[in-house]
Amino acid sequence: MKSVTRLIAITGGIGSGKSVVCRILEKMGFPIYDCDTQARIIMDSSDEIKQIIAQEICPDAIVGNSIDRKVLATAVFNNDTALQKLNSTVHHHVLDDILEWHRRNTGLAFVETAILYQSGLDRIVHEVWEVCAPMELRIQRVLVRNADIDRAHIEKRISAQDSYVSDRNHRCVYQIINDGVCAILPQIEALVNN
Repeated sequence: MKSVTRLIAITGGIGSGKSVVCRILEKMGFPIYDCDTQARIIMDSSDEIKQIIAQEICPDAIVGNSIDRKVLATAVFNNDTALQKLNSTVHHHVLDDILEWHRRNTGLAFVETAILYQSGLDRIVHEVWEVCAPMELRIQRVLVRNADIDRAHIEKRISAQDSYVSDRNHRCVYQIINDGVCAILPQIEALVNN
């Protein structure tokens, strides 16, 4: 195993199996930065983000010193300008946090993200490992883990994720096939030792 410092993004659409790959890497002893979890923590602790939400996106989403995520989600769902403002604000803070985290986690470290290019994360990682799975399998996985979400909602979310086309591609992208047939562990081990 190489001891070279590498920051690698684990990405893929909903139901592709990013979290499975990250759990395997974590069991192998590698540090994992979960963008979704950390973004929520950063939003909850940042007065600057809350102020931007209150002043520029949706005043009703801030209750006391807390964010009402349902109100915020409703406010940005059909408002591209508000969504872009929220994303750019949060992504900036998350990227700074990732860089600081990576300074403490030298060697091989991984960042789990569903929005690699939209967040700008592609600009700071050395490699991208894209987890891929057939569409129907992705839908079935999400239906099993989220009984309160229906198929139409999942298809809409997949369509929204898949419709984003970046104006750039990372120079070093590897695929991990998670189709329920190909073994994942040998693929991960081969990439770790690459």
